[in-house]
Amino acid sequence: MTMDEMKALCDTHILNTYGPRKLAFVRGEGARLWDADGREYLDFFAGIAVVNLGHCHPAVTDALCEQARKLVHVSNLYYIEPQIELAALLAKHSFAQRWFFCNCGATANEAAIKLARRYWWRKGQYKPSIITMDHSFHGRTLAAITATAQPKYQEGFQPLVPGFMYAPYDDLETLESIITPDVGAIMLEAVQGEGGVRVPSQGYLQAVRELCDKRNLLLILDEVQTGFGRTGKLFAHEHAGIAPDIMTVAKALGNGVPIGALGCTEEVSSGFSPGMHASTFGGNPLCTVAALATVKTLTTPGFLDDVAEKGSYFIHSLKALVKKHADIAQVRGVGMMIGVELTRDVAPIVARMLESGVICGPAGPRVIRFVPPLIVTKEQINRAAESLDAALGEA
Repeated sequence: MTMDEMKALCDTHILNTYGPRKLAFVRGEGARLWDADGREYLDFFAGIAVVNLGHCHPAVTDALCEQARKLVHVSNLYYIEPQIELAALLAKHSFAQRWFFCNCGATANEAAIKLARRYWWRKGQYKPSIITMDHSFHGRTLAAITATAQPKYQEGFQPLVPGFMYAPYDDLETLESIITPDVGAIMLEAVQGEGGVRVPSQGYLQAVRELCDKRNLLLILDEVQTGFGRTGKLFAHEHAGIAPDIMTVAKALGNGVPIGALGCTEEVSSGFSPGMHASTFGGNPLCTVAALATVKTLTTPGFLDDVAEKGSYFIHSLKALVKKHADIAQVRGVGMMIGVELTRDVAPIVARMLESGVICGPAGPRVIRFVPPLIVTKEQINRAAESLDAALGEA
């Protein structure tokens, strides 16, 4: 199918929720993509922080092919061996003793909201309200956009789900001041992604954990974008030396195969009982073998140390451009989750970089987001930094 044919069919039959599309990618390998015309690109967006192991990683591809020849799907009314193995592996590498599998980050966050509310209900306490943060992003379902404290995602979808309150991110004093007796949980991202790659100040996450303990609240961490090595740790909250009560993950868990999950402590898991939550496709054999291969690779000794080292190298390379370009307001990030804030709209810069063969994306109107596959080389990092340098110089 030619590009013109794809465009015509897309414009006729696909709901216009993504705006105009410029390219069709037909092949990928590692940190590289090829479009329908055969042009090669360096992917520093990774499907929005999804293919952390790069495109078509052999371990994931082999696992998928082998499983597809055996069994693709059965319902959760039966034991699913790779699902059980995945839950045990995630438990081994995290605080969470119990896991629920779903399809994406939004449905993982839906599950977290339901679990928090029902946990307190089962304990005989009326604590349905949840505090989330300004500039957050938790997904596109109705409850998730209500939790997402950005009006642009909520416009036209009112009435929203009741029971949500908002606080400024990285502002402990205001957060504590709005807690009322009916608040049962605080929900936030360990690093805000869609909100502009906002990294909390030192000690903030620890203080939120202490506040939850003091006020008898559940701490829900949305690690949908930050999880599975993105920040140089398996989960971003490990940098703070804390553990939440509930954690949501998705994106990189299956390295491109749709899968999300909720992890929680044994105590909090008592909030759910049979029939209270479910997912038809959640944790089926195909997606869980992909996730198993992904997590096993990510937890190979030395892998995450290499990610942290290359992330620091990338941040340093980008910060070196600050003196050269006055329109760079700030470079911030951790690991391979990096934002370059400009004093102007980033859309033209992102477009120029795409023309040069480097894919990146926005995180709001003034932040360029770099979330490359974790397997990128320093040579590829240099090329991305050079592309940004050139794009800014063309302004």
